[in-house]
This record gives sequence, structure tokens and C-alpha cells, in this order.
Amino acid sequence: MLLVRSLTRSQAVRLEPPMNQRLLPLVLGLAALSISAVAQPAAPAAAPAPTSATAAPAVPPAAVPPALVDASAAIPKTGNARFFELHEAFLSRAKSGPIGVLFLGDSITEGWARAPHIFDHYFGKYQPANFGIGGDQTQHVIWRIENGELEGINPKAVVLMIGTNNSGAHSGEQIADGVKKIISLIRAKLPQTKVLLFAIFPRDARRNADGLITEAAIADAGKRVAANDRANALLAKFDDGANVRFFNINPVFLGRDGRIPWTIMPDQLHPTAAGYQLWAEALEKPLAEAMQ
Repeated sequence: MLLVRSLTRSQAVRLEPPMNQRLLPLVLGLAALSISAVAQPAAPAAAPAPTSATAAPAVPPAAVPPALVDASAAIPKTGNARFFELHEAFLSRAKSGPIGVLFLGDSITEGWARAPHIFDHYFGKYQPANFGIGGDQTQHVIWRIENGELEGINPKAVVLMIGTNNSGAHSGEQIADGVKKIISLIRAKLPQTKVLLFAIFPRDARRNADGLITEAAIADAGKRVAANDRANALLAKFDDGANVRFFNINPVFLGRDGRIPWTIMPDQLHPTAAGYQLWAEALEKPLAEAMQ
């Protein structure tokens, strides 16, 4: 009995494998796993979430055009030193002595200074004053009146011509409304004064710096002429036969072909001395009647 147990234990001992033989399969398995991990390609990195830096640029909003200026409001030419200098000069002129006839308007009115011999010959006897400022539109004249230019004076007549500088942006109706506002201010501040209202003078396409008339200039002139013609048709209705008289002398500035001669308005807008001579002759009689 004892011998059998011993043999059995001995056989069992001999049948059990050595320690290094038992660990070998484990080592080989771990090695295979390591090789598989190294050989397998890495998964592609996930795309980053879009951020404000990588997002598609936003489409800029469409440019908003500037608001149209009210041609019937009182608006100065902010930032224009000459406008305010002349305004102050006009206030001083109003205080310096009597004014029998006042010329009120834009550069075309101011341009009488380029023909002083004509101005003095026809109007010098009436103690005239020229309150014209180049580039003025109706709203600028309204501001000037509301800021004292008619204070302390009592002219028998005001010669008014304004509106051509509005024609680039305003309609004929808007221009006429601005002129109507000016007339109402003159009548309120100078109730005894006659208003001699002249139609906006003719104009045409102007040459560029190279002496050429471009298609753009022709288109711009067409737009402006249409606005001025419409305004003039409305201004004619302001004539009441007594305190406000309307005069359309535009045909005198045109040649036989219906165009403005370069000798009359070299830039197709501002008269030469020859142009002012035509205006003076047309104004002479109605002004004499108003001055009585």
C-alpha cells in the first residue's frame, strides 16, 4: 500500500511540467498582443468642432445709402468754413446800412461779383446786397434766413434763384417745396418786400478735366435738367400777381439749336459776363416796378 502511494506521488511529480515551461505560453501570448497593437494603424483623428476662427466668413450687410436730406428743412453746411464766414459777413452787411434790393441764392447769384460793372450799372442805384453762396441748396438758404440774414433789413425786393444744386438728389417736387419754404420765410419776415422769383437756369453736360463730355456726364445732366424743369413748372404756380412774381428767362440763354452756347456758360452752368448781361436786361424792368 505504501509502495503504491509512493509510486503514484513519484509519477505525479515527474508528470508536472517545469515552471519555465508553464510560463512560456503566457510570454508568447503577451508578445503577440504587443505586436498586434504596434502594427494596427491609428484611427484618424476626429475633425475639430468648428469655431469662430474656422467658421465660414459672414457675408457683410449691404451698404445703407445715406438718408436723403430734407430740402425744406433748415440745415447748414457743417464743416464748410466758407459758408459760415460768408454768413457772418452777410449779418454784418445787414447792420452796416440800408438794403434796397437783396439777391439771394447760390453760386450763380454769388457770381454777380464776376461782372461788377454790369451789377453796378443796373442795380447800383438800389443799394443792392448780394447774399449768394456757392454750392448752396434750398435747405442751406432756409438755415441762413432762420439764423438772422433777414433781420434788421427792409428791402423793397428780393431776387431769388435757387435749386440747381438740389437737382442731383432731390426731385422737382422736393426742390419746389424747398423754394416754397424760402418764400414763406421771406414773406413772414419781410411782409412789405416783393419776391422776384426766377426759374432755375438751364444747364447741360459738363466737360471733364480732359475737355471731354462723358456718357456719365450726359446722364447726370439729363437727370438734373428733368428735376429742374419739373421744379420750374411748379415754381410758376407761386406767382400771385402781387407779392411774388415768377420769371422764366431760360430761353435767352440758349442758342438757335436749343443748347447753351459755351460763350454764355463755359461750364454749362455758370454764366459769363455775357450771361449776366442777359439776366440784367431781363430783370431791369420788373425790378424797377418793384422798387417803386
